[in-house]
Amino acid sequence: MISMMRRLPLGLFFFAVLVAAPAAVLGQYDPHAVLAQKEFVTPPSAIADMVLAPRHLNVTLQDVSPDRRWFIHEIGDGPVTMDRFSKEFDELGGVFIDYRANRHRNLTIRTDVGIHLISAADGSVTEIDVPSGVRVSNATWSPDGSRLAFFGHTDDETHIYVADPRSGDSRRITRRPVLATMVTGFEWTSDGDEIATILVPQRRTARPIESRVPVGPQVKQTEEGKNMLRTYASLMATPYDEELLEWHATGQLALVQVDSRDVEEVGEPAMITSFDFSPTGEYARVEIMQKPFSYVVPVRSFGHVEEVWDRDGAVMVELEVTETQTGLDGNLPTAPGVGGADDDPERRQLAWREDGAGLTFLQQEQAPDEDEEAEESNGRRADRVMLWAPPFDEGSLSVVYESSARMSGHMFSEDHEMLFIVERPRGGGDNGGTIKEYAIDLDDPETTYTLVEYDSEDFYANPGTLLPAGGGVPARGFGEGGNEAVVVETSADGRYAYLYGSAYDEDPMAASPRNFLDRIEIRTGEKDRVFEANNDDQHEEIVAVLDADAGSFIVSRESPTEIAQSFLWTGGQRMQLTENIDYTPTMTSAPRQRFTVERPDGFRFLVNVTLPPGYQEGTRLPAMFWFYPREYTDQESYDERGRTYNKNAFPNFGTRSMQYLVQLGYAVVEPDAPIVGERGQMNNNYEYDLRNNLSAVIDELDRRELIDRSKLGIGGHSYGSFSTANAMVHTPFFKAGIAGDGNFNRTLTPLMFQSERRIFWDAKDTYTRMSPFYYANEMTGALLIYHGLQDQNVGTAPDHAPRMFHALNGLGKEAAMYLYPYEDHGPASRSTLLDLWGRWTAWLDVHLRDVTSQPVTQDQGM
Repeated sequence: MISMMRRLPLGLFFFAVLVAAPAAVLGQYDPHAVLAQKEFVTPPSAIADMVLAPRHLNVTLQDVSPDRRWFIHEIGDGPVTMDRFSKEFDELGGVFIDYRANRHRNLTIRTDVGIHLISAADGSVTEIDVPSGVRVSNATWSPDGSRLAFFGHTDDETHIYVADPRSGDSRRITRRPVLATMVTGFEWTSDGDEIATILVPQRRTARPIESRVPVGPQVKQTEEGKNMLRTYASLMATPYDEELLEWHATGQLALVQVDSRDVEEVGEPAMITSFDFSPTGEYARVEIMQKPFSYVVPVRSFGHVEEVWDRDGAVMVELEVTETQTGLDGNLPTAPGVGGADDDPERRQLAWREDGAGLTFLQQEQAPDEDEEAEESNGRRADRVMLWAPPFDEGSLSVVYESSARMSGHMFSEDHEMLFIVERPRGGGDNGGTIKEYAIDLDDPETTYTLVEYDSEDFYANPGTLLPAGGGVPARGFGEGGNEAVVVETSADGRYAYLYGSAYDEDPMAASPRNFLDRIEIRTGEKDRVFEANNDDQHEEIVAVLDADAGSFIVSRESPTEIAQSFLWTGGQRMQLTENIDYTPTMTSAPRQRFTVERPDGFRFLVNVTLPPGYQEGTRLPAMFWFYPREYTDQESYDERGRTYNKNAFPNFGTRSMQYLVQLGYAVVEPDAPIVGERGQMNNNYEYDLRNNLSAVIDELDRRELIDRSKLGIGGHSYGSFSTANAMVHTPFFKAGIAGDGNFNRTLTPLMFQSERRIFWDAKDTYTRMSPFYYANEMTGALLIYHGLQDQNVGTAPDHAPRMFHALNGLGKEAAMYLYPYEDHGPASRSTLLDLWGRWTAWLDVHLRDVTSQPVTQDQGM
């Protein structure tokens, strides 16, 4: 046996794990029995160990405290177990509520078991005291960093705890439970003495109970006009649903004194969906859900009113009234993967100023009447930075700064004496134009100081983005939205700001991105480089700023073979602070190939291939394709997507990384699958491009002697699932398919989907040609379908799976279907994840090998 294993490639021999019965012994593994099992199964240990690897124990030091001394690390315990995952909940128009604990279901199934604080000075760890049996979430620093607050969750309640980061001691500060159904967080006031939250009302009635005697039918009626809605998975349907939603949503806004635990109630209980207290704690922006409720859109699209309250709950001003987004007149509701209307609100970027002066926002000058001539500024309306001070009446509204150009973002220095403006072409850089960032001393608003100016179409000319105060680093689009008035990091003397960014090579395979931080003199624009990453066979980037003046940062460093670690970088010296572990080293060392293929029409695209550890060149393997097609207008738009590729990144894996199949002897192929056409009509070419993409990839893999083209499988999730079924009805290449949480009939999503903006009645041929259900009789190979029974994704309702299975079954095609309780758009629970892998591997064993040969999961050497 030993001599045989030495002669053959490592990765082709593994111990069999009988996943159905504990009495199984080696040699009795039966993949057909696994697929037929009606209880949860588990995969081979080579796979299970990687799915459950405790990678959640690793940390990147980026959530720094305001005093720049500590980092938060919430300690997880892996995928949620079925006892918590299956806890009863109310489903109301896309909102899932753990009614026993008065909180959103996510706060029951996505929580952690502990909190560690890691010192920025030396990496030492302080463990926060968490009571036994309490799970945690929402760890949040006080404004000065002297204390830490977090949610503590039991089976029945949620409370707020406050901890001392030096000792780790914590104590509960809420006497009565938090209501975390619609608002799932809390916030500190700026002095750190109080925490604002939503509490369960004191005189709350009992949870409504639905009568078993119907009072009438479920009712829906059209309204005048075209109502272009998506197909939502979860909608309100009955008067009882309305009653239950109102009960769950009605909570008491309150301020809790951290030291005394005293509670100050603010206003009367209301259906509050968000709140945001001013830095002084005197006022709060409060958003309240409004009736009537709707049966045609999810709860997130219901109408609301936004008001400013004082601490007594008196309404100071009504900021905005938003009607229910039903889709009429182009007012499309937002949804996962679906954009809503892009009309700008009257006030843009409304937020509290950090100095407590009031509300700041952008607002364009009112349009002139039709009979007036707008001669000023060549007919362009001025754009303004506004300040709205208490008491928020017309007399307290003032102009801070006015520009003839439209502003896309505004920020302040910490003392609010300097204003920073971002100007960006409408619709983003893809439309061309100049991106400009400049500063204004508010004592001399006529003078502007240009910091950044470059062509939005010149990707490689990006000089970086202004660094925000607080120790974090900017995300893309910094200063251009959100509900916080961003403060810019400046030097202690106020002379300098900082630009953070990455320089990209035009050939990303030649050089990885080079992260940098520049110091820029605000009034002259002169720059000097404070930090530049080393990208020689590794990738470095600043993830937190401790002291920009002194050049002290937290830097994350990784390579293709070394997991990311966080380092204290001071004066060019690095000290390692973390000890992260590579829990899947055999995957890290697995051979990889990345290459370009060309379709018959000349279009070029990338393919990634992962091979078994110890792979011997020239060995042809059964292969599993895993893919997700995307739409492009041309070669250039496709190539742009690859500009940020990082060749020195560590290969991270998760619970559903299909590359794990290399441990069982498969080649795993991840091809890009570009669908190319004119904007708005890309899908006219869908099935042709799909076929040509896959054909080109298979031919190239065959030429490289990597695959046995008679043993190919294909799979994907969501749109990848949809495309998997299409690949199996429009090509003869694949013997097995795995399709998860997908759509198989586009006519059931008739009012647009994905990037398709034509409705079914304007593009019938496209909708039907793209629907594998219509071609189920032409399916080649066997299809495994899986779907979460609580899938909330627009367009992939769970009923797609049984309808497709029903068709395949009736047509005599080979198929299997697995429907998973409580799962949303993607498996989350430990039981489901292991079960899927158990069935995936059995499915491939059955279909990607010769009938007379051993399965690739079986250790033939034994």
